[in-house]
Amino acid sequence: MKSLTTSAQSAFGRAHKMRNARLTAFAVAIAMAPFASLAADLAESEGTPTPSQEIDPARYGDFRDRLHDWQVTIGAGAIYMPEYEGSDKFEVKPFPLFSARFGERVSVDITGVTVDLLEYDGFRVGVRGGYELGRKEDDSDYLKGLGDVDPGGVIGGIVSYGYGPFEVYGKLDKTIGGSDGLTGTVGAKASYRYERFVFSADVSGTWADDKHMESYFGITAAQSARSGLPQYDAKAGVKRVDVKASITYMLTDNWMVTGAAGAGFLMGDATRAPS
Repeated sequence: MKSLTTSAQSAFGRAHKMRNARLTAFAVAIAMAPFASLAADLAESEGTPTPSQEIDPARYGDFRDRLHDWQVTIGAGAIYMPEYEGSDKFEVKPFPLFSARFGERVSVDITGVTVDLLEYDGFRVGVRGGYELGRKEDDSDYLKGLGDVDPGGVIGGIVSYGYGPFEVYGKLDKTIGGSDGLTGTVGAKASYRYERFVFSADVSGTWADDKHMESYFGITAAQSARSGLPQYDAKAGVKRVDVKASITYMLTDNWMVTGAAGAGFLMGDATRAPS
């Protein structure tokens, strides 16, 4: 929702079977209460013992200097999203928000951890670790008989180039466990600040390999027998295109409110799944 883009997931649904591209839209209204000030500010509040009174600087270094490297944002809100990837039925779910950055290299959010290995003149190369939530059969009546897609860990890399308010990027992610799939995403985003408002936009396309497509869109012979749906073999290809936008209002230096919305258009074999 990175900023808030956190993305609602999307995939196949029974409705709109005759369309070449299925629309999966989501809208997010986030009431955030982030504590975005440096953690070191806490140590400097009135009445708080100084690090020299509690910690031996010769042994541990200056505690305040270490805290000053951290920037943390926390918050909570709600997200309006499909029951599962591709469903035309939506539901409101609570949505936690958390991000932290340590120095210039390490960032953490609800999707995982990213470490920047190289940054030079607008170019950035990094690695990341995270997770794939998978899918539960009982997420929707339309999924009965198709079984669960187990969650799995994700490892991957990211390359980006930023110039002013604009950035282009590419990501490659491999899931360990679960779908065991490989996905690649390319996209572009921009942000603009006007007084206390921050406007952001992001457009991207995602490719997925055979394993990912079969896990989320394919129907095996066994699944066909259980669900009554025809067998379907989903091949690798461009899975979806996403468009997202957000507006953030800075209430103070430490508090803000963000709203975001977007749409995901399923492509290729994802649109032809018989479910």
